[in-house]
Amino acid sequence: MTDGELVRQALDGGATAFEELVRRWAGRVLAVCHAHVRSSHLAEDLAQESLMRAYRALGTLAEPEKFGSWLRGIAVRACLDWIKSRPASVVPFAALGEAMRAEDLADEQLGPDAGLEHEDEVQRLLAAVEALPVELGEVVMLYYYNDLTYHDLAQLLGIAPATVNARLTRARALLRSRLSKRSN
Repeated sequence: MTDGELVRQALDGGATAFEELVRRWAGRVLAVCHAHVRSSHLAEDLAQESLMRAYRALGTLAEPEKFGSWLRGIAVRACLDWIKSRPASVVPFAALGEAMRAEDLADEQLGPDAGLEHEDEVQRLLAAVEALPVELGEVVMLYYYNDLTYHDLAQLLGIAPATVNARLTRARALLRSRLSKRSN
């Protein structure tokens, strides 16, 4: 069943139709929010806010088949609204060490030191991704967290697949450069 069909069912009172749309799109909305606000915990709240806004505004969607790009726009707007209203000082994601504990990341056979090293690498990588310009970070988050194809990303973001490729290539080069400088 297409997104458009589910939107029409939800508008006709189908209780499970919007739930299915949420299941399909929640991960992508989360990745968009994470790319914009650079905090996993905050991104979860903003993704939930975005889905609530979409539910309330579903009747305003002129083209039900374009639900994904419409929802992405709502998510971006929710993030921008938060950014405009946030206090002057915000704790960066990298400082929230609780999100990834060494024991969650360590392979039991490698021992505790390997887990700590891996945690440091993951934290460095996340910090580098979060430092990317928004349009690059968003593509990286969506591509790697949601396993979307270039075509799917292009459709969701309203850009050409070649632009997706260019952004991923640029993001990878920036990440390689930044991470190699830190390790030297």
